[in-house]
Amino acid sequence: MQHDGDSNMRREVEFLFDFGSPTAYLAYTQLPKIAAERGAKILWQPILLGGVHKAAGNASPITVEAKGRWMFDDIPRWAKRYGVPFRMNPNFPINTVALMRGAVAMQMKMPDDFMTYVDAIYKAMWAEPINLGEPAEVGAVLQQAGLDAKRIFALVGEQEIKDKLKANSDDAVARGVFGAPTFFVGDDMFFGQDRLDFVAEALEAKRN
Repeated sequence: MQHDGDSNMRREVEFLFDFGSPTAYLAYTQLPKIAAERGAKILWQPILLGGVHKAAGNASPITVEAKGRWMFDDIPRWAKRYGVPFRMNPNFPINTVALMRGAVAMQMKMPDDFMTYVDAIYKAMWAEPINLGEPAEVGAVLQQAGLDAKRIFALVGEQEIKDKLKANSDDAVARGVFGAPTFFVGDDMFFGQDRLDFVAEALEAKRN
């Protein structure tokens, strides 16, 4: 990586995400603007949240009944504040292994279409919403977005792609990550979409 006097590195924010997290979806809707306003680059890091939870001894909020009920009320509040569409997916929780492998595949093999893939999957998961646990539904979403669903499905099955997603998740846990969304600005870690103001401040500090 070219450092350009380290200025470019200082203006990067790593975004560790899993499509299955509604709070990661909220972060996805806001982070591009935060980064753009500060001249920062987003480093998208697909992780498998279930694997991270297991390795870190954490669990989804939905596993705690009271917390789950609260979360279902709190997320729409944030969506309203941000002015973004949100509908709780009735199929939640959805196994996202194939979807996250798809994100890795797009980064590694079809990088020009990576954001098209991310946009399409997030929209289908948390704005439509669609049962993305069904391959036929995923294929329809990808085709509608102008993507080659057949090729993507083939890539998802490749060992190289599986290994990369696992490596991303293992590396995240080694760095102290326990959930998603998680952000890194340099060595500083921030967890949760409600910490985006701290991410913005960290990027601002790196710019000055």
